[in-house]
Amino acid sequence: MRQPVIFVSHGSPTLVLDNTPARDFMRQFGRTLGRPRAILVVSAHWETAIPTVSTSARPETIYDFGGFPPQLYRMTHPAHGAPDVAEEVVEALESAGLPIERAARGLDHGAWIPLKLMNPEADIPVLQLSIIHGGTPEQHLALGRAIAPLRDKGVLILASGSITHDLMSFFRGRPNLDDPAPDWVTEFGDWAAERVEAGDVAALLDYRAQGPHAARNHPTEDHFLPLHVALGAAEGDTGRRIHRSHAYAILQMDAYAFGETPKAA
Repeated sequence: MRQPVIFVSHGSPTLVLDNTPARDFMRQFGRTLGRPRAILVVSAHWETAIPTVSTSARPETIYDFGGFPPQLYRMTHPAHGAPDVAEEVVEALESAGLPIERAARGLDHGAWIPLKLMNPEADIPVLQLSIIHGGTPEQHLALGRAIAPLRDKGVLILASGSITHDLMSFFRGRPNLDDPAPDWVTEFGDWAAERVEAGDVAALLDYRAQGPHAARNHPTEDHFLPLHVALGAAEGDTGRRIHRSHAYAILQMDAYAFGETPKAA
């Protein structure tokens, strides 16, 4: 019953179309995950003032992006929701003394893009938990710790963000999909992997001071905070990097697993 915690870098919405190592990894890795009771996604693309859980029985596919190829807007991920699990999330956060709200909401692209690769049959129920707008790494670690007990109820926790996310550099330079990553991207990505695999939560909480080029890789914190949720939900399980690649030069597409899962390349 006990499920792992997974962190993925979801990259561009075109991840499902681009021929990249990250796309191939997610397709392969999804086949190893078995049949969790539900998948609880913590996506960088849902921010609320108070943590909020989605209660939709049939969550719609949200196209929260613009200017991408038309075929993306025809894609869906028609998984059922998990209102029963949503109530367990509410109970878990309330038991931890944290505020929690409910909302009938669909799946943003931080959720459905990786899920379309990892569970193309859309036959596993899905729900989301928001990150906290303006919240600290410590608050997101606490959020992860609160939902950790759901792992023993068959719920896989999928944190979806990005190890690096300097979109300003992307729009300035317009790199190609397979352009090499600069040192300031790979150095931060490798530092994060070393700290995760060492179980150094304190350094990851203080990543903006300790991580090389941290502020440049994360002008805003939203895409790194799901990793802190994963660290909290890991509940003592040390993480390991299960995928390393990059896309468009500045997006490090690393993934991590916490807990027992088959190894993937």
